[in-house]
Amino acid sequence: MTTQRLTTAAGAPVGDNQNAQTAGPRGPVTLQDFWLVEKLAHFDREVIPERRVHAKGSGAFGTFRVTHDISRYTKAKLFAGVGKETPIFMRFSTVAGERGAADAERDVRGFSIKFYTEEGNWDVVGNNTPVFFIRDPLKFPDFIHTQKRDPYTNLRSNVAAWDFWSRHPESLHQVTILMSDRGIPKSYRQMHGFGSHTFSFINEDNERFYVKFHFKAQQPLENYTDAEAAAVVAGDRESAQRDLVNNIDDGNFPRWNFRIQVMTEEQAANSAMNPFDITKVWPHKDYPLIDVGVIELNRNAQNYFADVEQAAFTPANVVPGIGFSPDRLLQGRLFSYGDTQRYRLGINHHQIPVNAPRAPVANSFHRDGAMRTDGNLGQRVNYEPNRYGEFAQDASVNEPPLAAGAVYRYDHREDDDYYSQPAALFRLFDDAQRERFFGNIARHIHGVPNEIVARQVEHFRRIDPAYAQGVIDALAKLGQIVDEKDTAAV
Repeated sequence: MTTQRLTTAAGAPVGDNQNAQTAGPRGPVTLQDFWLVEKLAHFDREVIPERRVHAKGSGAFGTFRVTHDISRYTKAKLFAGVGKETPIFMRFSTVAGERGAADAERDVRGFSIKFYTEEGNWDVVGNNTPVFFIRDPLKFPDFIHTQKRDPYTNLRSNVAAWDFWSRHPESLHQVTILMSDRGIPKSYRQMHGFGSHTFSFINEDNERFYVKFHFKAQQPLENYTDAEAAAVVAGDRESAQRDLVNNIDDGNFPRWNFRIQVMTEEQAANSAMNPFDITKVWPHKDYPLIDVGVIELNRNAQNYFADVEQAAFTPANVVPGIGFSPDRLLQGRLFSYGDTQRYRLGINHHQIPVNAPRAPVANSFHRDGAMRTDGNLGQRVNYEPNRYGEFAQDASVNEPPLAAGAVYRYDHREDDDYYSQPAALFRLFDDAQRERFFGNIARHIHGVPNEIVARQVEHFRRIDPAYAQGVIDALAKLGQIVDEKDTAAV
């Protein structure tokens, strides 16, 4: 076996990696011990800022293969031809916990895919649920603060969580999913994924279609109960990471069927339901799933930090033929996600190999900035237009006009149908699922002040009286009696 010689960062060999240089055998350490200084200085800077959300995650590489022709909806080249394959990287995560949090916690799971297409990188930055807690990006910092640690106790606060949810009834659909059996997936392999937001496809005729992205696991879906999850966490805080790495190493490659729902612009304009509301799903009977392809993960990251921790996703990364929608929360994420990566990884994070596009030509005239490592485009001009014809724009990728209204802070709660879709989901639960569901909510809301509990129970009652009564009965078993007169303002 060839021995690799230890060197400094500058490539010089290190003569002694066991003893610091001192003035005599019992004297102080010398400042000229450049290897000690370099080693400590690098160690002091090893930890980069963690993601504000989705900090704890796992990832792997794989492929996307087209199985069905959808060219009538989009001109994106990654879909051009049945059998075509595109390399991908996927990252899964929990949402609220820090980098050291346990994997088997009751939480939404992140489900993000980076497609390395010939036209640039396309990122789908989704979750394992088709909806979310809020509609408006202005409330995102408030919501995340309720999921993180209390500024006084430095503890996670169920009081804050339920105080927020009870005052934002648009959260009911997501809360119902979170507290159901689906709230703690056994592994990242054994859950579905969703783009969640409404996006758009543009075809060769410059027609726009609105779409929802679905990733249906080929693996059987399995979940933990609260008790099972507690036992898992007690023995293995990295259960999902271990499962993913081991299964891929063993050749048991996880796969998901990529499917879409499609809505025309005319259908969107005439829809009684707001099709851009992330707190609602599109009915499958009206907008059936259409098969697109298969995603497979078949290669683990060779270095966790290099590929998983440094992976940067943003829904703003799209390619010709794929676009956005008026979804309010999506519009906020288009800025926020890229901004967090610039803070966390630096302005040139797109040069990190896991983030770098594999398109034949990545031709941006962005220059300079910390950690620029690609030659900085040499002598080429850094402005446009110019006499050399460099960096020419391409009008063919422009989208058709999008209908818009007068600029105003419109109240997103003008649509106050918070209850019909959670009700439809609740009525799908069988008796055993309902009992576990009521218990999950009761254990989570137990000890929260009655004012908040009563307000939340009133929302549950508007979904279905059985929903509210089940939670009340489950709380009574824990010794907490709900005074329903104390509802405050619902």
